[in-house]
Amino acid sequence: MKQFGKILKFELNGYLKNKIFVGITIFLVAAIAVAMFIPNLLSLFQSDEAETPPAELPVMLVYAEDSELSELVKEYFSETFTDYTVTVAEGSVEDIKAQITSGGAECAFVMHNAASYTYYVNNLSMYDSNVAIADSVLQEVYRFTAMVQGGLTAEEASEIMSVRIESSTATLGKDQLQNFFYTYIMIFALYMVILLYGQMVATNVATEKSSRAMEVLITSVKPTSMMFGKVFASCIAGLAQLVSIFGSALVFYQINKSAWGDNAIIQSIFNIPVDLFLYMLVFFILGFLIYAFLYGAIGSTASKLEDINTSVMPITFLFIIGFFVVIFSMTSGTVDNVAMKICSYIPFTSPMAMFTRIAMSTVAWYEIVVSIGVLIGSVVGIGVLSAKIYRVGVLLYGTPPKLTAIIKAIRKS
Repeated sequence: MKQFGKILKFELNGYLKNKIFVGITIFLVAAIAVAMFIPNLLSLFQSDEAETPPAELPVMLVYAEDSELSELVKEYFSETFTDYTVTVAEGSVEDIKAQITSGGAECAFVMHNAASYTYYVNNLSMYDSNVAIADSVLQEVYRFTAMVQGGLTAEEASEIMSVRIESSTATLGKDQLQNFFYTYIMIFALYMVILLYGQMVATNVATEKSSRAMEVLITSVKPTSMMFGKVFASCIAGLAQLVSIFGSALVFYQINKSAWGDNAIIQSIFNIPVDLFLYMLVFFILGFLIYAFLYGAIGSTASKLEDINTSVMPITFLFIIGFFVVIFSMTSGTVDNVAMKICSYIPFTSPMAMFTRIAMSTVAWYEIVVSIGVLIGSVVGIGVLSAKIYRVGVLLYGTPPKLTAIIKAIRKS
């Protein structure tokens, strides 16, 4: 335990004194601060913009031989097309076309009857959705005119058409949309930290091996203490960096909370429930440890720093595959599919898969216990195995050893 403490302290000091590590942390905290102050910064310019008169809205023409139909369509379109100034056109259809081509109007709806029209526009944009919107609105106009022609008064028809359906939603499980954003942030943060710090652990181990410093250390320190000290130091450093970044984001959000108003995305990110936050910490730490041990073990088998990227590629691909399975399941809304359930019990994917299911679905307590139990056991087992590989890898130089050679060396040790 004493050896573990010394290694942990030494490695942790190395991270905290690393200028790149500190610089990246300060940069990200500053970037978060700027992002959180954006609403207040924009408000400084809005006062100047308020003094300038608003730009005139483009003109949308409505035309029908029946003047009552023209006025009715104009009334409905004015409520729907708020980005236009809707007016009833005068003159003939040719006059309307001339207004559009000359720029006097942007578009026009020429009504043949309540259920038929022609849409005129000079240059049809690929994003023009006016026809689709008009179809929906004119269905209401058609129903209204049909009711009036059927004997109802205009007031009675308007009352029927304007009825509002009242509804409420009672969520018995989880609201996926509400939990989506901080679930995605946790998964993405785990993805970035594992790739960054895992590579860092592997590189540090390979550097010590190439400098022959590892051979001296291994004779006086137990391999288990060496491996666990290095991995736990990287885990603490990673958590410290994340706490600095997300902690500062929370502080800056509280300062600018009123400026953000009712932004649903921002509120969902910073209003994470306590139980989910604890689950996030558990799966984050265990997921980080299991991959850090693997990266450390592989780093000890590399004879040169140039071999690191090639050596860790299978582990990186394994993690990326799990990451994409989770992301695709999240975006499709089916987080309880067969692939996710299987990944919830595989230690290499369960930190992401099980946490996503907990956050965005209803998972039985025993499933969570089994998943965490398997993950803890795997962390310990892989940690011990990595320490043995670490001890054997010190003496393996030259070309990167094959898996069979490493297994034989471990059995003999």
